[in-house]
Formats: sequence, C-alpha cells, structure tokens
Amino acid sequence: MQPGRLVFFAILLASSVVLAWMMARVLAPGGWRVAEVALMGCFLGIVPWLGVCLGNALPGFLVLVGARNPPRAVLPVAGDIEAGPVTLTIAIAVTVRNEDMAQVLPPQRALLDGLDAAGMGERFVLWVLSDTQDPVAATTEAAAVAAFRAADGDPGRVRYRRRVENVGFKAGNVMEFLDHHADGIDLVLMMDADSAMAAEPVLRLVRIMQADARIGLVQHLTVGRPAAAAFPRLFQFGMRAGMRVWATGQAVWQGDEGPYWGHNAIFRAAAFRAHCRLETLPDGSTILSHDQVEAARLRAAGWRVCVWAGEDGSQEANPPALPEFLHRDVRWLAGNLQYRHLLRLPGFRWMGRWQLAQAILMFLGAPLYVAVLGLAAWLAATGGAEEVPRGALLGMAAAWGFALYSPKLLGYLEVLLFAARRAGYGGGWRFAAGAGLEVAFTLLMDPVAQMHKTLAMLRLALGRKAGWLPQNRSDRGVGWGEAVRMFWPHTLVGVAAFAGFAQAGWFAVLLALPVAGGLLLAVPFCVATADPAVSAWLRRHGIAAVPEEMERPAGTR
Repeated sequence: MQPGRLVFFAILLASSVVLAWMMARVLAPGGWRVAEVALMGCFLGIVPWLGVCLGNALPGFLVLVGARNPPRAVLPVAGDIEAGPVTLTIAIAVTVRNEDMAQVLPPQRALLDGLDAAGMGERFVLWVLSDTQDPVAATTEAAAVAAFRAADGDPGRVRYRRRVENVGFKAGNVMEFLDHHADGIDLVLMMDADSAMAAEPVLRLVRIMQADARIGLVQHLTVGRPAAAAFPRLFQFGMRAGMRVWATGQAVWQGDEGPYWGHNAIFRAAAFRAHCRLETLPDGSTILSHDQVEAARLRAAGWRVCVWAGEDGSQEANPPALPEFLHRDVRWLAGNLQYRHLLRLPGFRWMGRWQLAQAILMFLGAPLYVAVLGLAAWLAATGGAEEVPRGALLGMAAAWGFALYSPKLLGYLEVLLFAARRAGYGGGWRFAAGAGLEVAFTLLMDPVAQMHKTLAMLRLALGRKAGWLPQNRSDRGVGWGEAVRMFWPHTLVGVAAFAGFAQAGWFAVLLALPVAGGLLLAVPFCVATADPAVSAWLRRHGIAAVPEEMERPAGTR
C-alpha cells in the first residue's frame, strides 16, 4: 500500500479506537443498561466518518503549511502545466434547467474573453445544454443565448441545444451531447449553471490533460462566489477553509484515483462517452448522484482521475438561504444513498468502492446523531447521567468536535499562520472574527441539518420518490411563517431533548447547547441568516469576506 494510504488509514483507525474508548469511559461508570449500549452502538456508527475527517485534515494541513505550491505537490503529473500552447479542442459545456440566463451567461463571457486575451480562444467552443421543459422559459433562454452569440467576436463558437425530455437528468444531458454533438471535441470543461472559471485555471487543466495522456479527468477545487446574503456568505467562508484542507489531504492518499464533483472539471470526451454511461438501478430508478460513479468507472477502465486542489479562479454559487440549502442536501442524500446498490457490482476498483462508501457515510451519520441526542436526553431525564464523569464527558465532546470539524479548524489555522494569507481576507482580526462567527453559525446549523436529513431518510424509507428539481439561486428573505412551517418538527425535538437534559442540571444543558441548541433556535436562525439587515451588517464590516470580495472595487457586486 502507498505511504499516503497507510497514513490515512492509520489515522482513521487510531482516531476511531481513541474516540470509542473515550465514549466507553463516559458510559461505563453507571453500568451498561440498554440505553447505554444503544448509545454506544450509534456512536460507533458515527466514528468512521470522524476518522475520515481527521485522516484527510491532518495530511492536508501539513502539505498546506509545508509546501511551496501545495496543489502542485499533490498532483501526480510531471511536466510544465503553467505554460505552453493548447493543441486540443475543448467544449465548454454548461448545463441549465429553468435558469436565469442573466446569471448564467456573464461568467462564460468573462471566460471566453480571458481565453481570447491569452490567445487560446480558437480552441474552445461554448455549448449551452438545456433541459428546460417550460416552452416559455425555453424561448427566453434561447433568445438570451442568441444575443450572447451575436455579441461574440466569433459567433460560430457559441452553440445551444435543448432536449425535449430530460431523460437521466444532468448525466443524461451530458451523455446525449457526447453522443450527438461532440464530433471533433477532445476535452469537455464541465460547468454547472452557477459555475464560474477564469481563463488561467482552465488553461492549466487543459495542459494537465496534455501532459499525461492517461488522465481521463481533472477536478478543480471550487469555492463559493462572493455572496451578499448572510447565509451563503457564512457557509462558504467555512466551506472554503475546510475544502482546501480536505481536498489537499485527500489528494495525498488518493493520488490518481480522486473524486469528481460534477462541475468545474475537465474530462476526455471519448473516455467519458465510452465508460460513464449510467444504467438504471435494479429497481429501475435513475442514478441521481452521477459524478462519483463516473469517476469510479473511469478509473476502473484504466484512466487516471486527479484533483487540482487550488482555489484560484474556480467558483460556484451557494444556496441563498437555509431552506434551499436543506433542499439541496436532501437531493444529495437521496442520490448518495443509492450507491448502496452499486457497491457489490463488478467493474469498480477498491478505491472506487471506497469513494461510494464514503459518500454514503457522509449522510448515514444523520439518524445516528439524532439517536445519540435522544438517548443522551433519555439518560439525563431518567438519572442515568448521574454517574457520568464530567471530565471524561468534556474530553470526549471536545475530541468529537475537533475530529468532525478538523478540516475547517485546521484551514482557519493555516490562514492565521501566514501574514500574506491573512492579508487576503483583510487582516488577521477580521479573518478571526469571520471564523468565530462562522463556527457559531455551523454549530447552530448542523443539528438542524442532521434532523432534516433524518426526516428525509424516513420519507424515503416510506416510499417517497426522489428526483432533481430546478433550484432557486436568487437571494431572498425568509418569513417567520415559512420558517415555522418548515422547522416546527426540529423545534419540538429540541424542546423535548432539552427538557430531558434539564433533569440532570445546568451542566448537562450547557454541554448540550453547542451540539443541539440549533434545534431550539431553528426558526429564528433561518429567518436571521436570510435577513437583509444582517447581510448588510456583515458586508459593511467585512465579516466573512473572501479574498475575491476584498479585491473588488468598492460599490461592485
């Protein structure tokens, strides 16, 4: 086994053993009643994901603080990827479905202009691949692309195709393009409707593909666009820190068997067409979360799948408010849980199966978390917490929190260690203020998200069908009525849990607040993080601002 993989699995195993031992120390003094055994069993189900977080975070952090060029240090490709001509033909494929084209097309104009400025524009063709079903929306969409094409210096390089039926959702959209419209195309730059990439990182991805003919796909790390609204602003501030560490650490041990996140990536058209055609599942349903399956299929066919773990010039938009975020999470949950049908099928390498299993683990912990919370509240209410040693409980809670949030926490530490990186965020104090507020934001949001995913799993278990629906990407406020209708179950669970904790005294309540307090505050949290006044305050003080926002001229958005 490669050294990086040995390190990852050693961290995963060691952290799992230590966390399990710490939890046993907490539960054992009072004796192993049914509730303690059940709580321990649920915690053991959560532990592997905590080990995955730590196993990616620690190596990623060491590379980020120790390497001169971290993305290059973990890219298993030799040769110059920063200069040289582009000799291949590339399609920029943008998938849309009922989108506001005034938001979709400007980033593509900026990309084409940047490619032209670099003298490489003639190698690229822009394809807008539409799955829009509403005829009126489709007419507006086609008119927007026609105007975009007419304004281009080379109108022939701008193409538009709309499917009458969106069979197979996005994966079917892409495969239909490859089957019928990709003659003469060597590479495809895959872009979502909310994707934005600059010319320099796109050309780097192309040169990576040219440097190694065995590479079938290169995924670029993607960060959130500068956001005005409070919810995406805080979310992507933390996501950026965590994903930088996560992607770097993951690349250390996965090498050329990396992930695909479905956009802001480039792949070989012929290889993707040959190996990434997705069949239906045994029950006849469509595979929803296609990207990880496609990466695993490419690697099983002998193609290398790599990651450029750099942030520069690769962006996406994040959901504008908590309801949209949770709706997206539920879509991902439904898709990832489908992978259980694929794990035992032939045609995957062991790393591909690991990628699918890891995607399942990311969501499988939600009902276990809710069960741990409920069992802990039950023990508190029935006197089972009286023998719990407080020191051991505090230590276990701290270790659990650090393991779970280690990518994000180490990402914050990495920025604070370097003056130049702090300066990109407006200085150390401003960055620290954003990090502190984002940690509080995450602690409030996570219990709500875990509860929401648990409820979604129950609905799926009861036979509710899952599918992809159009997404709202526009900033909006959330009224109290909407928040109450959506989060009254979460609030009731929170009230019941804290009623149980209150029976054990103030210590139990205080300890539960960071891990479950968000349930009590779900409704006001949803409203506040979508409030224009809160959003304006954050912008005015530069809190949770990302480097791209700091670089923009005053008054621009």
